[in-house]
Amino acid sequence: MQGETVGRPMEILLVEDDLEDAGLTIQALRQGQVPCRVTLARDGEEAFDILTRRGRFARAPRPDLILLDLQLPKKGGRELLGDIRGDPALTRTAVVVLTVSPTHEAILKQEHLRVESYLIKPVATDRFLAVVRSLRKDLLSEVILPP
Repeated sequence: MQGETVGRPMEILLVEDDLEDAGLTIQALRQGQVPCRVTLARDGEEAFDILTRRGRFARAPRPDLILLDLQLPKKGGRELLGDIRGDPALTRTAVVVLTVSPTHEAILKQEHLRVESYLIKPVATDRFLAVVRSLRKDLLSEVILPP
């Protein structure tokens, strides 16, 4: 049984408008053998529709983790993060911000928008996987599995 996955795969919502960056993120998760299912949202509005299960996303799974780019079309990442933290059904969802600028961390802290981690793009694969695995471990520690 050694090496088997315990628990269900992690549900990840990747909010990224750049398909190349999205592909690299998904590839890193596969190479790192992180048991997960990834849903891709290309803008902030689509991400919020997925999170609130609106319209065609009525049956979308609730994510355990949101990987959030801040520079998004339609609805920006900061606005989306504010919506997430303001919604009682979403406020406890883990969010990792993917950004090109270290100054975004200071801005989000000023706006009291809590996130679990910040990763500067281009993201180092080993750092990224360490953050995701740590969050997965924390999530699994809160789940009580049936005997």
